[in-house]
Amino acid sequence: MAGGFVLVVGPSGAGKDTLIGLAREALGDAPGYAFPRRLVTRPASAHEDNETIDEAAFARGEAEGAFALSWRAHGLGYALPADLVGLAEGGRVVVCNVSRRVVAEARARLPAVTVVEVTAPPEVLAQRLAARGRAEDGDLAARLARSVRIRADLTLVNDGPPEVAAAALLDHLRERGRR
Repeated sequence: MAGGFVLVVGPSGAGKDTLIGLAREALGDAPGYAFPRRLVTRPASAHEDNETIDEAAFARGEAEGAFALSWRAHGLGYALPADLVGLAEGGRVVVCNVSRRVVAEARARLPAVTVVEVTAPPEVLAQRLAARGRAEDGDLAARLARSVRIRADLTLVNDGPPEVAAAALLDHLRERGRR
């Protein structure tokens, strides 16, 4: 049966949201896929299309089990709504950008998880982060120095035109949709 989660992970600046956006656009209204927006304790921006949640609602959601998955990174709270589990169990491929630090928990708690790691050379990551000009990104050197090792099902080096890596992501999503 098709369905489950495809978790897209990687360092800041790797282009995860760009590749997810290109995949979502290519799949159009295909019924077997869901591309939910994360809940984040900061307003959405041109670099991150998220649903804004305040700190009190985030804490309440964690305490009440309202999230399929939640984590903290860079001083912010991030979460995926609990109803996504039902979509995945019902046959939809749910594509989400998550922290590398929650991959093990996600594999243990969520149905049919595969992990796509998106990366790029350090100089490309540094250039992309600097171009954002987002004060809340904090110390860019510290962000770039962070390293989290994970076991990925697919690794994409996104250092050229994003359409190239997006095509590989699409291949993975279509394969997941056929299972």
